[in-house]
Amino acid sequence: MIEVEAQLADVLAATVPLPSDTVPLAAAHGRVIAETVTTRYALPPWTNSAMDGYAVRAADVAAASKEMPVALDVIADLPAGTSADPRILAGQAARIMTGAPVPADADAIVPVEATDGGEERVIISAPATPGVHIRRAGEDRQPGDPLVSAGSRASAEALSALASAGYGTIAVSRRPRLAVIATGSELVAPGEPLARGQIPDSNSLLISSLAVENGAELVDVVRVSDEVSELDAALRSLAKRCDVIVLTGGVSMGAYDPVKELLSPDGQVHFSKVAMQPGKPQGFGRLAEPWVADDELGPLVFGLPGNPVSAWVSFLVFVRPCLRALQGASTVEDPRLSARAEIDWRTPPGRRQYLPARIRTTDAGVTVSPAAARGSGSHLVGSLADANGYAIVDASVERVYEGDVVQVVRLVSDVDARL
Repeated sequence: MIEVEAQLADVLAATVPLPSDTVPLAAAHGRVIAETVTTRYALPPWTNSAMDGYAVRAADVAAASKEMPVALDVIADLPAGTSADPRILAGQAARIMTGAPVPADADAIVPVEATDGGEERVIISAPATPGVHIRRAGEDRQPGDPLVSAGSRASAEALSALASAGYGTIAVSRRPRLAVIATGSELVAPGEPLARGQIPDSNSLLISSLAVENGAELVDVVRVSDEVSELDAALRSLAKRCDVIVLTGGVSMGAYDPVKELLSPDGQVHFSKVAMQPGKPQGFGRLAEPWVADDELGPLVFGLPGNPVSAWVSFLVFVRPCLRALQGASTVEDPRLSARAEIDWRTPPGRRQYLPARIRTTDAGVTVSPAAARGSGSHLVGSLADANGYAIVDASVERVYEGDVVQVVRLVSDVDARL
């Protein structure tokens, strides 16, 4: 068997980042930014008011109080969006709204709550110091300052910053085109009645949904029997339209495993036993002839186990980092947290365990427990609905006991899990 790190290293070594597209900001959400972007102009672009109130000379109101208020003449009204810059002389003020440019002659803002709200003459009952309630031009970013980095995700916050800095478009990595092929004569479409020996095809929905969640463009989802000819036809149909093809099932040592039968003889896809549970049988490679021409770069191919939990773990450990690397993400592996086990559970001998888990944040810290009542099992697909991450237990650990510290990857937050 090979280690998980070795299998992942092979995957990432074969992964070539995709080219970028320039798209409107509104179409970029969730995609990976392809270039480092700097601000075009100062943020804020001009000195503006942080409050609704009055722009004044601080010296005029330095001694203002409720007992001895100061009266000033209101010589202008400045709503947000105005370009006016009225002269303000001693004894004068301009009524100003939040976000409006501060007149050059003013050096303080008196909030409306400290005044009588006068429109022609205002009574001010509190002092103001120079600079109070004023947002200085460029205090957030100066022109040329870094704004977003290549490899980062175009989050809602990043898109807002880009728009504020004067951008209407952004270069983002092209979405990986991905197809899913579920193999197995026992598979029927979800919702169809089951004959003896048949099972619903949950893998194609699982993998295609995970792929889309991780930035892929879904090309097709295909279900084939254990006939090699059906798999061959599906690959011929998809090879030139995809960057990645994910197959589930048919990668073990069974007598009816079409994936290995079709793809292993010429070595295009290498099949390995990885020291992990679940997910021991893995296939990975790149299609070439006869599915693509010699001068073409064929799609990457993943052969994942057919058991649903195995497919889920395999996607998260191997396929997801590949999709991130294809998009040029600066980080391709998930961050790990330390968590304390809430209960005991068994671990497989000699293999690293990836256990679908419930991860919670409590007053005592982060805790973890198996998502399935029966613990670890590659067929326990119902437990995935209760998993918001997975625990990673080293192969040297014989059993996890309550209170032990283990590494976890959280996929869904506590709040999201309750929605």
